[in-house]
Amino acid sequence: MTTTQAPAPLSHRQILQIMSGLYTGMFVAILSSTIVTNALPTIVADLHADQSVYTWVIIATLLTTTVSSPVWGKLADLVSKKLLIQAALIVFTAGSVLSGLAADPALLIAARALQGVGAGGMLALTQVVMATIISPRERGKYSGYIGAVLAVATSAGPLIGGVIVDTSWLGWRWCFFVGVPFAVLAMVMLQRTLHLPAGGRRVRIDWAGAALITAAASLLLVWVTFAGDKYAWLSGPTALMLAGVIALTLVFVLVERRAAEPIVPLWLFRDRTVVLAIAASLVIGVALYAGTTFLSQYFQLSRGKSPTLAGILALPLILGLALASAVVGRIITATGRWKPYLVGGAVLIAAGLGLLGLTRHATPYWQLAIGMALLGIGLGTTLQNLVLAVQNQIRLQDLGAASTSVSFFRSLGGTIGVSALGAVLAGQITRYTTDGLARLGIHPTGGSSGVPRLADLPAPVRAVVQDAYGHATGNLFLYTAPFALVALLCIVFIREVPLRTTSALQTKG
Repeated sequence: MTTTQAPAPLSHRQILQIMSGLYTGMFVAILSSTIVTNALPTIVADLHADQSVYTWVIIATLLTTTVSSPVWGKLADLVSKKLLIQAALIVFTAGSVLSGLAADPALLIAARALQGVGAGGMLALTQVVMATIISPRERGKYSGYIGAVLAVATSAGPLIGGVIVDTSWLGWRWCFFVGVPFAVLAMVMLQRTLHLPAGGRRVRIDWAGAALITAAASLLLVWVTFAGDKYAWLSGPTALMLAGVIALTLVFVLVERRAAEPIVPLWLFRDRTVVLAIAASLVIGVALYAGTTFLSQYFQLSRGKSPTLAGILALPLILGLALASAVVGRIITATGRWKPYLVGGAVLIAAGLGLLGLTRHATPYWQLAIGMALLGIGLGTTLQNLVLAVQNQIRLQDLGAASTSVSFFRSLGGTIGVSALGAVLAGQITRYTTDGLARLGIHPTGGSSGVPRLADLPAPVRAVVQDAYGHATGNLFLYTAPFALVALLCIVFIREVPLRTTSALQTKG
């Protein structure tokens, strides 16, 4: 009888060569979402749009990133991962160019949606490739590197976007064009360094499942975006939309039970660790995207800072995330322990959100910096390691579907959170502004919810608007804090399993 010897584990240098192109691709995918953060007030004002457009320019990318991730993950279990990553970069590049050329809000939102499809592929497939070539025990270190890339892209994005917007001869459209060279560079690097065996099964993608989950998520987002503005939270349209979401979800579950290659394998939900990690990721996603989205708007519209300075002021969040990701990842690799860091991270997220919940227009910056740092450290400690906990539990042949399912629900939580919080923010800003103007003896007749240019407002009105944005932003973080406590409760009940020391490639061998 003959036996096939398992291939030797890849060296650190070999892994870094493979991951270099992936890190570059992840960098440009994250950059695409953060570079627009500080530019959005200018973009929305330039296009004469309102707060709902501000929110949807972000949501469009998050939504397509979310719903496309399981499709990319399933394809990764079936066909060439290298081909898929290159395809994702091409889609992303096309979306970036079209976003920069968009002439109105509708076209910009559509192009951002296309951009999100490509970004979803990069983010999902990076996790899949890592799970394929690196053992769970060693993966913590490389997840730390991803955290560092995430932090650099997240911090560089607002700064680059701010500089572009503040540079008159460039303009906000270059916020989308600037990522194209990075995407091309990533494609070149991946062509030279990524060499993995192609999937050996026939491709059967669950398109019906993908369509149903997209429809359910989109309808849910439409509801939370316009509730409280176009119609009341408790109203006929709300009842109809929620009934539609429930019906689509039930049909989706029925389709997934019968699908040969389900987009979200239902068996995943029979594993306690997977269920708890997904639930924690769902609610942590709300904290992640709420922090990165609304802090920039606060600094610009409540504190009157420039886009560039708004990016600099948000650095405590980013630096905390970078430091925690890199340090905790290496500690997990060295010790094999991961649960204590997840618990501690969830506690820090709750503390950070609670402190940011005290935000007002005149809140001292040192208090904001402490809240942002706590939130960033907590996010850096939990985001990648929740994926690691799941990857360590499931069958090796299902790494793609399982990894992207966690990312899917994290993005879904963030997408729903940004949409709902954006709707709440718009309603509260309108109320606080109306009340403040009434105290000045001004009674506005229009119902516009447009994002203002502070420089164009008279000083008394500007003070009212700044106070409204400050108060409403603090309320948003206060509303988000309980979600972190839910995540903490889920993490506490996750059973810690020793990390495996073999990779999927070695096991296949």
